[in-house]
Formats: sequence, structure tokens, C-alpha cells
Amino acid sequence: MSIAQEIQRIQQELASTSARLVVVTKTRSIAELQETYATGLVDFGENRVQEMVEKQALLPSNIQWHQIGHLQTNKVKYIAPFVHLIHSVDSMKLLVEINQQAKKNQRIIPCLLQIYIAQEESKFGLSQDEVIQLLEDPIFSTLNHIRIVGLMGMASFTENVAQIKKEFQSLKSLFDFLKDNQVGVETGFVRWEEISMGMSGDYLVAAELGSTLVRVGSAIFGPRG
Repeated sequence: MSIAQEIQRIQQELASTSARLVVVTKTRSIAELQETYATGLVDFGENRVQEMVEKQALLPSNIQWHQIGHLQTNKVKYIAPFVHLIHSVDSMKLLVEINQQAKKNQRIIPCLLQIYIAQEESKFGLSQDEVIQLLEDPIFSTLNHIRIVGLMGMASFTENVAQIKKEFQSLKSLFDFLKDNQVGVETGFVRWEEISMGMSGDYLVAAELGSTLVRVGSAIFGPRG
């Protein structure tokens, strides 16, 4: 099937859920991105800062770029002028740098806090206790050029659907706890709106469990060469 047909298929699958599609465009050609854009989709996700910057300069200005990969503090300045949403905030140090670069660009940058839910040491993220500590830290209440709008998590790379469900359910439970208790909301810098979970292998499971953003690449484009 063509890119457009694959996108249509996935959107039909997601139609009965609250999940929106972020197309993961890492390693994909400009021609493939243009074909994706022609379907009407504007939410593109990239892992690497350099690749995002290069593509952003060549593609329509209304594309909403999502930084979905691990982000180093020294790379924030390159995407701060235009990034739509940073999914992968996993430390106060990174949040402080995003705030600083957003201020330089006279912007407020929306962010998701990345939560460690997988049973893999290679994954990044905060624990539940670390999230609450971060949001209650006096430093956080000074960061007026960022907005925390939700959480992101990556499930273990496994065929075990029960394990994946358990990990996604833990993220949804944490989100519900933070939202119900309005954690951090009093600062004015927090809105509990988005849960970014689910990729090509597990986006349907994630959508059924409450994801609002699914990050899908290879299920649209096929395996990377």
C-alpha cells in the first residue's frame, strides 16, 4: 500500500479512540515527508535534532515538529525556535535549558515528562516520585517559558502483549493521579492533557488504554533500509 493508504488505514483504526497520529519521519526522505504532508497530516516526529532542523528548513512552515527522541541539553537551542512539542523531558536540568532557550526565542514551549515504564535499562525516564519532586521543586515555579502538558512513555520491546498493557496502564494511572490531584497546576505552567504512548508495534493497544498521541513510523513507511 502507498503511504497515503497506510495513513488512512491507521486513522480508521484510531477513529473510535482519543489518539491522534504523530508520523515518525526519522531517516525518511524529503519526498516521503512531502507525500505524508499531502495527506493533510502535519504532526511529524523526529528522534535526532540535526535531522529535524535540516528537514524543517525544507518543508512547509505549518508542520508541527515533535522531538520524540532523547534530547541533550546542548541541542535544545537548535530546535527552540520552532519545535511544537518535546516528548522526552527526563530531568530538571533539561527543563531549565528548554526554558532558557524558549525565553531567547520569545516562545513558550510545550513539553511532556518522559516516564520510565519499561523493563529495559536502555530506556530513559522519570519515576513517579521523581515527577512529583520535579513539579514541587521551587525551581519549577520559575520556568515561565515552558508548559508541561502531559506524560510520555515507551513500553518494553517485547511480544508479550500483557506486559505492554501493564506498562501502558501504569502510565495512564500516573497521568490520572496527577490530573485528579492537579499536581503542579497551581504554578500556571502545567496542563494535564496529553499521554504520548504507543509506536508501530503497539499503537492500537496504547490507543485503547487512553493514549492521545501515538508515534508511528515503520507501520506507515515499512522497515527502515
